[in-house]
Amino acid sequence: MSKSIHIYGFHSIKAQLNSNPECILNVFVQTGRSDSRMSEMTSFLNTQEINFSKIDKNKLDRLVKGEPHQGIVAEVILPQLPGQEALISFVTKLSSNPLILMLDSIQDPRNLGACLRSANAAGVDCVVINKDGSAPINAVVHKTSAGAINQLKIFQVTNLVRTIKSLQAQELWVIGLDGDVTTSIYDINFIDPTVIVMGTEGKGLRQLTKKTCDQLVTIPMIGNVESLNVSVATGITLFESRRQRQSS
Repeated sequence: MSKSIHIYGFHSIKAQLNSNPECILNVFVQTGRSDSRMSEMTSFLNTQEINFSKIDKNKLDRLVKGEPHQGIVAEVILPQLPGQEALISFVTKLSSNPLILMLDSIQDPRNLGACLRSANAAGVDCVVINKDGSAPINAVVHKTSAGAINQLKIFQVTNLVRTIKSLQAQELWVIGLDGDVTTSIYDINFIDPTVIVMGTEGKGLRQLTKKTCDQLVTIPMIGNVESLNVSVATGITLFESRRQRQSS
């Protein structure tokens, strides 16, 4: 069953209006806001024939639990994400070499949102997340993704290992990021049909996920930090794959 959440901020709401306005149930704007940015937004809402109501700042604060809302909040329906069967059907219909991002139990919604933002910027074909152990798609994910979530095809599966094997059966090469190996991301081929698998914060890929990947690689570092934030590592890896594909 679809549920609703409250998203906030001009960028998130404008992205929702541009991509899926039919999912917007209500829009709330702060009483007394008459600046040019708010006037532009309310004018756009009127153009889209989306009703909005004015409420005071304290009520807006409560709706978003104190997050910085910029004076505008929208209640939106979250459609149910398609699963593994839909993913395989989607992949088989792609005409070019697929590039898929798979996220293994990313638990921080800000990291998840940042990964989705990088995925959109790098032009991935789709993103796969696991149903259990992953941060839910919520208002923080919407905000951090800077609207990218509205432009991405996202699939949610119950068993990543089973999904990896199904993608391997479609002749996709599955590459996992692991800080304990020596093979660099700069020494492998991302041009062929590829799935890039990123692990959770701190622990990285789960052992069974790691064992199922076709290849494990690392991002070489010369400083004294042990690892990169998962969203940073995701961006680096995706743009290396994009660089290779554009150069081929």
